[in-house]
Amino acid sequence: MDGYYAWMIVATALVLMMTTPALALFYGGMTRAKSVLNMMMMSYVAMAVVGIVYVLWGWSMSFGPDELAGGLFSNPFTLFGLKDVDWTSYIAVCFQLTFAVITAALISGAIADRVKLSSWMVFLPLWITLSYFPLAHMVWGGGWISSHLHAQDYAGGTVVHINAGVAGGILALIIGRRVGFKRDPMRPHNLTLTMIGAGLLWFGWYGFNVGSLVFVAGDGGKKDIAQFMSETGVTFLNTTIATMAAMLAWLLIERILHGKATSLGAASGIVAGLVAITPSCGAVNTVGAIAIGAIAGGACAYAVGLKFKFNLDDSLDVVGVHLVGGVVGTVLIGLFSTSSAPGGIDGLFYGGGLKSLGEQAGAAGIAIVWTALFTTLIGLGIKYTMGWRIDEEDEVEGIDFSEHGETAYDFVSLSGSAPGTPSALAQSTAESRGVNA
Repeated sequence: MDGYYAWMIVATALVLMMTTPALALFYGGMTRAKSVLNMMMMSYVAMAVVGIVYVLWGWSMSFGPDELAGGLFSNPFTLFGLKDVDWTSYIAVCFQLTFAVITAALISGAIADRVKLSSWMVFLPLWITLSYFPLAHMVWGGGWISSHLHAQDYAGGTVVHINAGVAGGILALIIGRRVGFKRDPMRPHNLTLTMIGAGLLWFGWYGFNVGSLVFVAGDGGKKDIAQFMSETGVTFLNTTIATMAAMLAWLLIERILHGKATSLGAASGIVAGLVAITPSCGAVNTVGAIAIGAIAGGACAYAVGLKFKFNLDDSLDVVGVHLVGGVVGTVLIGLFSTSSAPGGIDGLFYGGGLKSLGEQAGAAGIAIVWTALFTTLIGLGIKYTMGWRIDEEDEVEGIDFSEHGETAYDFVSLSGSAPGTPSALAQSTAESRGVNA
């Protein structure tokens, strides 16, 4: 039992690192120079806001004993502030808290460059309460999806990635496109940061996937040591090889479509593979993991270009990577799951028929509809009250200065203008736009 707790402390720290600094670096490098601080701040703020909300009523709504609304969520007041929660369960609380944090932070990539920090901070507790906590209960807390559909989701294909991907797309529609979308170049300003962030995400994902097999609803983390060892080995290997396959598939599609295999493509392919293997990491064998990774990498590489056809300004491809990758990974369990894996059942390709495929598709569909509904309500409510957008002039000059009074890079320290003034910011923005806007 001591081994369980020691590993879960490590796994929790790894998942916490996935939001800051990993996601902050990954997203920050993909934005323009005038927006990098704001982009990173959205991840840091998500950690603070969601973390506090989670210990107050999030754990109770997700894993509490008193179900409400037919198993859609638990009573937020039963374990409010972790009242009556055993001290030995605090590691489980911390671990699940990190999942809620990164799910909310993922959404920010879809609305980069244009959103008031105050509006983002209002959105976070509302969305995490109405969208994330109920889905976490339905899938992991013994709620409706797990009890009626018996769908498999080891670490968040529905709860995390479909949830965040749908929310990001809905908000991008509600908030609207950035000034100059499809007209001005909006290239990543620092792909080195993005590559570092992708590597840290890959490293942290082992806590995400492998740690999820310890605290399964109903068993209190009391797996026997043989089962624990077999599942950790399978999930670790599957997470690794699926990610490798996805990166290669993304680079191949890039080469076919655009003639170049890029570092941004490699970083994005890594994340696409991690997303897709998340729900199935303990349910498939090595061949299934490679297949899921490759399919997801290719599908996501193609999907990210569709935003221009649909005129959707999903700034950092949250829909194309997390929604598409989450759906692919969740549904393909119905094909590739095998009872020879320590946590799997037989899917279609292993003689299990269409039952698992239908259950997985049903779980994905419920997650999409649930999240779309509540994200729309919250997004429109904020739009027509306090508003989402910063002023157009501030967006053009740079959200970092307008929202935070600072800039990431001092481009003009030798020009005679005082760093941090609007005129200096305008000059630095003009210079950076010509190089890496």
